[in-house]
Amino acid sequence: MLKEISLTGKTALITGGATGIGYAIAEEMYDAGADIIIVGRREPLLKEAAEKLGERCSWYVFDVTKTEEHAAFIQKLEDKAPIDILVNNAGTNNKKDYFDFTAEEFDAIVATQAKAPFMLSQAAAKHMKERKKGCIIFISSLASILGMHEIQAYTVCKSGVKGLARSLARDLGPYGIRVNSLNPGFVYTDMLARTNVKTPERLKEIEDRTPMRGFTQTKDLGMAAAFLASDAARFITGIDLVVDGGISSSFLI
Repeated sequence: MLKEISLTGKTALITGGATGIGYAIAEEMYDAGADIIIVGRREPLLKEAAEKLGERCSWYVFDVTKTEEHAAFIQKLEDKAPIDILVNNAGTNNKKDYFDFTAEEFDAIVATQAKAPFMLSQAAAKHMKERKKGCIIFISSLASILGMHEIQAYTVCKSGVKGLARSLARDLGPYGIRVNSLNPGFVYTDMLARTNVKTPERLKEIEDRTPMRGFTQTKDLGMAAAFLASDAARFITGIDLVVDGGISSSFLI
């Protein structure tokens, strides 16, 4: 299995790859031998992440919500090396009362969390289709399984990409393209700190209600993503891989 789990010779494009879950995925795929491309909007963070990862990591400042630029951007990357793996990780959130949410705020969440991964995957899959192989990974959320407080727009999008992974697995499978989603548990990232966790008591509550106790680590997600991208998962497509310490299977939340 050591041969199959290796990503040597493959190139992975990871959106939002400079921080948090995206960086952890980049780190584990790099460790597995892949060449890494990280993209995002903040140049200093991209440069810092690429330097930490090593010489096989390149970076580009790119706003994934500019869907009209996706095809040209993917072509630019393909001209240098074929994109074997696409990880749609870039995300944003806006935690607020449902009755206060505006149409503009909803559209902003959808642009990043739903429209961008839909269209970027299409641009990348066109090239994967020609080669008869490829892997696309979406990042879903426990919000697609459990009702969570004041993140309705986020929930719409994360439920959508989980369904999109299943749909694309059906449509792209005949071309050798595998499509899955990765479902993180409670990971104490900056986004979680800003949106879901308000007090130390809430942190303790989440830890205690997770059967394995504690929070999902970003490394756990990085390793899971690297597995899904590898030949060890060559016959796995259309799944939502939940990495949550068992919290979604527990009654208490």
